[in-house]
Amino acid sequence: MHIMRHAKHTVRTAAKEASHERIVSVAARAIRRSGYEGTGVADIMKEAGLTHGAFYAHFASREAMLAEAATRACADAAAATAHVVASVPPKQALATLLRAYLSREHIERVESGCPLAALGSETPRQAPEVRRATTRHVKEMVDFVARQSPDWGQPGAHERALATVATMVGTLLVARVVDEPALADSFCEAALKQLAPVSH
Repeated sequence: MHIMRHAKHTVRTAAKEASHERIVSVAARAIRRSGYEGTGVADIMKEAGLTHGAFYAHFASREAMLAEAATRACADAAAATAHVVASVPPKQALATLLRAYLSREHIERVESGCPLAALGSETPRQAPEVRRATTRHVKEMVDFVARQSPDWGQPGAHERALATVATMVGTLLVARVVDEPALADSFCEAALKQLAPVSH
């Protein structure tokens, strides 16, 4: 009897975890696609295939969901970046990373791309936990870029990484803002020449 109860509990727990995972995954895409303000609980639950009423079994508040969604979006972006770098020799890592980040594909792939460019202007008005998740990602991104530098560990590498990340995110944001693809590409090409002249 005890074993049956335990098995039912385990199945229920696994189902709840799977549902939670689905909600966070849907929300992570939604915030990048529609912004924090454009992401409503009802829409997220519907897209996740769950009832609106089930939301509070998973989150204490909308802000708690947004914080988890921001964390997931940042983790997804970090994993994609690491994958790009892992596919090339170390000396080509930074140039390859920059080309992938400032590519036409990334400009168009808002809902699965960099959350900093998608949500940067909204983030200062969000709850502290959302800003904390974003700040963590920014610092990790700077560190990751610095580690691709030949002089990693020197003060200059960190300072260059700060400027590189700011330029990457700012360029992607502007490239998405303009309604002329050729102009968007020109911004990216100009940034690439400044950040990775050896890659051209």
